[in-house]
Amino acid sequence: MLAALTRRSLLAAAGLAALPARATVQDLAWTDPVRQRTLPLRLRWPDGPGPWPLLLFSHGLGGSREGGEVWGRAWRDAGFVVVHLQHPGSDAAVWAQGLVGLRAAASAAQLVQRVADVHFVLDEVQRRQAAADGDWPRVRLDAIGVSGHSFGAQTVAAVAGRRYPVPAPALVDPRPRAFMAFSPAVTPGHMTPQQQFGSVTRPFMLLTGSLDGDPFGAYSSGEPRWQVFDGLPAGAKAGLWLDDADHMSFAGQARALRELGPLGARDARAVEAEPAHQALIATLSSLWWRAQLMDDPAAAAALRAPVGLGPADRWRIG
Repeated sequence: MLAALTRRSLLAAAGLAALPARATVQDLAWTDPVRQRTLPLRLRWPDGPGPWPLLLFSHGLGGSREGGEVWGRAWRDAGFVVVHLQHPGSDAAVWAQGLVGLRAAASAAQLVQRVADVHFVLDEVQRRQAAADGDWPRVRLDAIGVSGHSFGAQTVAAVAGRRYPVPAPALVDPRPRAFMAFSPAVTPGHMTPQQQFGSVTRPFMLLTGSLDGDPFGAYSSGEPRWQVFDGLPAGAKAGLWLDDADHMSFAGQARALRELGPLGARDARAVEAEPAHQALIATLSSLWWRAQLMDDPAAAAALRAPVGLGPADRWRIG
């Protein structure tokens, strides 16, 4: 079991205690005129004059722009602009159709739409920056990260350059500099993990754990998810494995949603460990983003010997 931790204490240990406090949170919607598709968004703006790196977060199946709240707050406090995307067609509206609707939304067509959402948001940020709209000129377009949980992690992998066994439309986006996938997955079948993820050459961090099974029941532990780490090429990858962490441990949800997973009751071990897990994830992910997108030497040094890991946890880099 992890010892009780706070993100602030771990940041202090890494020499990052003086990072900005909370800033403005904005809920709004942007419409892609090409697809006639409106995306609800939640924006988190850090304090200070900028310029700021930019992080995108893609929610899991049946989620919303409220997903990744814990991570979004931490990343904003660490000096990043954070944009939480909501993907129509695989968002909370599918729950109205029950499990049948949820399964139907986990489709290749919805993945393509999600990836197009990421492309559109980056296009729109560029457009607003060129138009000197609001604070967007203070955002660094050379320091973009894309992250997501579960179906959002699949979105991240597609944008990063994952290969598929069938021809796919143009999914890769060259603009992000680094990626972070919470509860990613390989696709069983004819392609090995190396064939699926070997072409992902930009920095890529994955997070999973011992109870991070498939919500639809295909597997019960995170070991199949860890195969993503094995499939990534050496030199630009990181992997975090947390003992007793389940699928919802990596969603970054508010406390009110802690007791239930996507399809039912959670393991009591995961619920008990969640505060410590969230603190550790918030800290390590913030440090990793700072090392990758800010070239922060203190963050890079802290990642070489991270504080707070339990005896059954794993941390792999390189």
